[in-house]
Amino acid sequence: MGMGYIGLPTAALIAGKGIHVHGVDVNEKIVNTINKGKIHIVEPDLDGLVHHAVKQGFLVADASPRKADVFLIAVPTPFKNNFEPDLSYVEAAARMVLPFLEEGNLFVIESTSPIGTTEKIAALLFKERPELKNKISIAYCPERVLPGNVIYELENNDRVIGGIDEQSSDAAIQFYSRLVKGSLHKTNSRTAEMCKLVENAYRDVNIAFANELSMICDKAGINVNELIALASRHARVKILKPGPGVGGHCIAVDPWFIVSDFEKEARLIRQARIINNDKKDWVMGKIADAAKDFEKQHKRKAIVACMGLTYKPDIDDIRESPAMEIFSSIHKKQGNTLAVDPNIASLPGVELAESSKAIMDADIIVFLVAHKEFRTLQVAAGKIILDFCGVTSQNG
Repeated sequence: MGMGYIGLPTAALIAGKGIHVHGVDVNEKIVNTINKGKIHIVEPDLDGLVHHAVKQGFLVADASPRKADVFLIAVPTPFKNNFEPDLSYVEAAARMVLPFLEEGNLFVIESTSPIGTTEKIAALLFKERPELKNKISIAYCPERVLPGNVIYELENNDRVIGGIDEQSSDAAIQFYSRLVKGSLHKTNSRTAEMCKLVENAYRDVNIAFANELSMICDKAGINVNELIALASRHARVKILKPGPGVGGHCIAVDPWFIVSDFEKEARLIRQARIINNDKKDWVMGKIADAAKDFEKQHKRKAIVACMGLTYKPDIDDIRESPAMEIFSSIHKKQGNTLAVDPNIASLPGVELAESSKAIMDADIIVFLVAHKEFRTLQVAAGKIILDFCGVTSQNG
């Protein structure tokens, strides 16, 4: 259920094992694209895997579910209002499969979820279908993959699997053992849910430390990249690189799930989220200051090239992307702003510029995402460069 950035690679991996997969998505365009043996996202090796699975008849996409042995839920779990988790997509997917559930089925949630979600969905299923109580297995098994390397990591990374009971955990482990070469770690559903949230909160806290350092070093007149390289020479210190904020559907979202349930206790986790969100405003302020200085000196508005729009390098995903938010804000206030991203073919409402031409036309070049293509670009002398992601390592 869900043929997005995780659902489609998961479906393709399962189909590649010779297992028939019925992939469900409410987006008709996505369904049609998959059934043509094509993909709608950028992910290495995925296109060939999907093409082969569709051609061999092991993968079929549809707008509706059908009877099956295993049901995997891989739909979005965004937040709403004051960073409260929105489980409406998970609940909707569960209700869609309700009529098709049968005794002996395995129902697994892979969507990142707040603690207690698996139990809540189990209660929903059993309320509507009480005859299934103790007759089906329900478990939680979060993905832990890196976009750009999803296929390899889906198969080789360890997985944490937690059922609502012992039988459910065992059934889920038996299923995933057919797909995963990494170790399968058995626990309960609440611990598995928290494990996923903690992994991303840990990364968010460490990124916040790097981002806070970059702002301190800027004020102190210190090159943050040099500082981090030197400090990380310590045997027990490994500082991450700063950036313009934190994006993606996991790290920028999941820590709020913990904060929402444990508001008084999750103080460090909350502060990390605030720091990483504030970094976007700090970056926008730096760009605005550079544009004002240019206008004073040259008596005209500067042309600003925003290099990179995705939330991380070498992918096409703009979910929760700080770079995209920075571009939109600068373009609205400043105008004369070029959007550049070699990994995005098109973007509604945005005219994308080619990398080398943007470098040539722009007065201020702002590196927001460290795409590999940017590292070989030749920038003419006299251009103002603001590097917030370490492409040139000029500043943080």
